[in-house]
Amino acid sequence: MSNRVAVAFTGPSNSGKTTLVEKIAKVLIKEQKVAIIKNDPKDKAIFDVAGKDSDKFTKTGAEVVVTSPTRTTYFSQREKTLDDIVAMINDFDILLVEGLKTLPLPRIAIFRNKIDESYFDCSEAIAIDGTIDKTQYNIPQNIDILDLNNTAQIIEWIKNHAKKI
Repeated sequence: MSNRVAVAFTGPSNSGKTTLVEKIAKVLIKEQKVAIIKNDPKDKAIFDVAGKDSDKFTKTGAEVVVTSPTRTTYFSQREKTLDDIVAMINDFDILLVEGLKTLPLPRIAIFRNKIDESYFDCSEAIAIDGTIDKTQYNIPQNIDILDLNNTAQIIEWIKNHAKKI
């Protein structure tokens, strides 16, 4: 039985998802093997420089692996399920997923300035900062409220709620 766990982060654009995942990863990596999956729903991420070999290879539509003494990069032209990705990465203790609201993982929704209540249905916790007046919202009692700026508190929540995968 694996001790690997996963947790997801969601929220509107520019709410601070990437910043929070980065902060958490920097703390957890000191004691655990951390893997991160980021969803790119609009296919905007730029991974390679036009004209370089790896760009030419990925444009063929093939599955491409670029390896060097310090890293291995895998460019896939096919959508992968969470199980596919977990099997591929394989060697990790904790998986942090940014986005992918449809995955059945414990999820922290991140908000600054205002809360989008449509995220309540897919979240077990919300992380907010001082720009939010929580009395203005009807936050369900089953949703934990975390301080977006308290990384230690959020990591503690993750340790208690992350799903074994």
